[in-house]
Amino acid sequence: MKGDNIKKFFIYFFLALGAIVMVFPFYWMISGALKTAAEYNSYPPVWVPSNWLNFDNFVRAFQKAPFQTYFLNSLLVTLCSVTLTGIVTILGAFAFSRLRFPGRELIFSFLLAFMMVPFEMMVITNYQTVTKMGIINTIPVLIVPFTTSIFYTYILKNFFDTIPDSLYYSARIDGASNWKYLWRIMVPIAKPSLVTIMLLNAISSWNSFLWTSMVINSDKYRTIPLGLFAFMTEGGSDPKLQLAASTVSVLPMIILFLFARKYIVNGVARGGLKG
Repeated sequence: MKGDNIKKFFIYFFLALGAIVMVFPFYWMISGALKTAAEYNSYPPVWVPSNWLNFDNFVRAFQKAPFQTYFLNSLLVTLCSVTLTGIVTILGAFAFSRLRFPGRELIFSFLLAFMMVPFEMMVITNYQTVTKMGIINTIPVLIVPFTTSIFYTYILKNFFDTIPDSLYYSARIDGASNWKYLWRIMVPIAKPSLVTIMLLNAISSWNSFLWTSMVINSDKYRTIPLGLFAFMTEGGSDPKLQLAASTVSVLPMIILFLFARKYIVNGVARGGLKG
C-alpha cells in the first residue's frame, strides 16, 4: 500500500509540474499585458500585476492597429469555415458509411492516402486555383480551400459505422429517405463527434497563418494571427503592447478549449482514433 501511495505521489507530482510548465507562458503573457511600464521593466521581475484591471496596454494596442477588424474577420472566417466544413463532412461521411457504390472503399482509401501529404506541398496548387477564381485578397479565399477535410470525414465516418445497420433499414422500410434518415437520426446520434469536429476546425481556422499570409495583403481582410504578426513587425516595438495583442489573439481559443476539452477528447475517442 505504501508503494502505491509513493507511485501516485510521483505521478501527480510530475503531472502538476507538467501543467505548470504548460500554463506558465500563458500566465506570463496575460499578466505582462496588464503590467505598467515600471512593473514590466523592473528587476527582479514582478510576477503579479498590481492592478488586474489595468487595460491601458490593450487600449494602446487597439489604437495602433485595427484589432477589432482583425477579430471580426477571424470570427467571420471561423464561423463560415465551421459551417461549410461541417455540412460537407456530414454528407461525405454518410456517403462512405451507408451508401453502396462501386469503388467506395478504393476511393476512401485514396482520400486517406492524401492525409500523408503535407499542406505545404499543396499551397502552390491552391494558390493557382484561387488566383484563377479571382478571389485573392478577399474573405472567401480564406474559406473556400478549407471546406473539406479528409481527417474530419474519417472521424465522422468511423462514428457512423458504429450505428447499427438495422436502424437504417428500419427507417428505410418506414419510408424515410436517405436525406431524412441522415439529418433526423444519424446527425443527432453523432453529436459528440460533430462537436469535436467543429471545435477542432474552429481552432484551426482561427489560428491559420501560412495560407493567410500568402493570399491577404490588405489590412481590411487581415485575420488575428496575420494582424498580430504585422503589428509585431511593423509597429509593435513595445513588448507590453505585443503581449496585449497576443492575449487578444489567444484568449478566445483558450476559453473555447477550457469549456470544450471534454467534448474533444470524448469525440475523438468515439470516432475510433483512440489507441
